[in-house]
Amino acid sequence: MARTGTRQALEQRLEGRRVLITGAARGIGASLARRLHARGARVALLGLEPELLEQVATMCGGAPWQVCDVRDLGQVEHAVAALADELGGLDVVVVNAGVAAQLPLLGGDPDVMLRTVEVNLIGAYNTVRTTGPLVAHPGGYVLMVASAAAGVQLPLMGAYAATKAGVEALGNTLRIETRHQGLRVGVGYLAEVDTDMTTIGFGTEAAGQIKGLGPFTRVAPRSVGVDAFERGIAQRARRIYAPRWVAPMMRLRMVAQRLIELRPQPRMAAALDAARAEHARLTTELPKRTGETE
Repeated sequence: MARTGTRQALEQRLEGRRVLITGAARGIGASLARRLHARGARVALLGLEPELLEQVATMCGGAPWQVCDVRDLGQVEHAVAALADELGGLDVVVVNAGVAAQLPLLGGDPDVMLRTVEVNLIGAYNTVRTTGPLVAHPGGYVLMVASAAAGVQLPLMGAYAATKAGVEALGNTLRIETRHQGLRVGVGYLAEVDTDMTTIGFGTEAAGQIKGLGPFTRVAPRSVGVDAFERGIAQRARRIYAPRWVAPMMRLRMVAQRLIELRPQPRMAAALDAARAEHARLTTELPKRTGETE
């Protein structure tokens, strides 16, 4: 009975909410779009893969969608204007678009750092800059999807962790700057959940050399993240953690980081050599921009 009442309360809070989700073609973004649509929200989708976006949109009752590279401010402005017009405004923005690839900081491919910063950090800024004025009203909400990696850093994930720490900082700053307008801002901290990003990231030779990192590399069902985001959006929560153990870890992040650093890694040299040789791809293929070459 209690669970039924909780679900009904969430549905009431989400019913009719106009929600824009970036990175909505697959993974957490796609699953969250379907969940919010099922709860009565009106969703709009941004992403890079038109076929997948169209499939998600169809499952969301013919939701509006736009192909958009969040690295390009002009594209973001054009896409957001079109989608907000179709929805008649915005109430919620989920800043979810992101990429990852393993990167040894010494001797790794500098292009991985550049692309990760462009998508995860600059893309988040472009999204907030464009959508912020539309949701900066009482009842408005922005969810910045960061990561547990914003608080505890693992080997080979320096580029991803640095950008997600940046996303956390953007969210904290936006919360202060818009409080007087009634906007609430949440930061989401996910550990590893079952998505393409996780599968690709753990599927490398280098990742196989690094062991014994405890819960930090344990993969949870995707539904764990979607459930947490659904509750957080309905409640306009300041912090969202998934799985549950991420919350105490983030509060004790300095201790957790020290434990990671002290754990013996006898195959670290082999892992770094493998990572330099593998040239692991980004978890989402990015389109070429004007002036770029292979």
